[in-house]
Amino acid sequence: MIALLGDDRGHPSHQELNALRPQLAELGAETEWVPTDSGFDIAAYDGVWLVPGSPYADDAAVIAALEVVRERGIPFLGVCGGMQYAVLEWTRNVVGSTATHAESDGEGDDNAVAALACSLYGEKRLVTPVPGTRFADWQPEPFVGMHFCNYAPTAEAVVALEKAGVVVGATANDAGAEVLEFPDHSFYVTSMFQPHIGALAGAPVHPLVRAFVSAVGARG
Repeated sequence: MIALLGDDRGHPSHQELNALRPQLAELGAETEWVPTDSGFDIAAYDGVWLVPGSPYADDAAVIAALEVVRERGIPFLGVCGGMQYAVLEWTRNVVGSTATHAESDGEGDDNAVAALACSLYGEKRLVTPVPGTRFADWQPEPFVGMHFCNYAPTAEAVVALEKAGVVVGATANDAGAEVLEFPDHSFYVTSMFQPHIGALAGAPVHPLVRAFVSAVGARG
């Protein structure tokens, strides 16, 4: 059972995610929306997908859930806002630095997530996998990825994470680090692009999502 951690607000991205759920069921993964303000127990799930849609109804609950995911080795996929909040949790609790989000905390010198110089809301970009990374094993060739992001990890935050062992798995113009692979975990991967976009049109399940489902199944 995979938790779709986030708040379903009927956004086009959320509609695409709901369209993907039957395809995930065919792969053997049931999914359940878990609202961030529902008092959930994230450890009860076999995998966690932190979905787009930040700021969340309960940001503190999201950060607390990410700490559990990291410490207990629960397979994790973070997309767009999910990537941003994973960066916050890791920077605070692993790197040991203050980390704020410009959208919810205001602009400041301690922003680990800040506004993009060029908004990627509703924008497509060519995503280029970095050779030798796990992501490149799953998706060797460049591809066009859809984005609904106005915010992203800062370059400084990414450098600090790399020093802590995090790997940049893909890049794209205007987005910087498109994919981050976090260490010491069976599957803890985040992306700026939204791999579920296209489900409404019947597109095949993206290799990143397939890899995540495989990791969930292996743990289960």
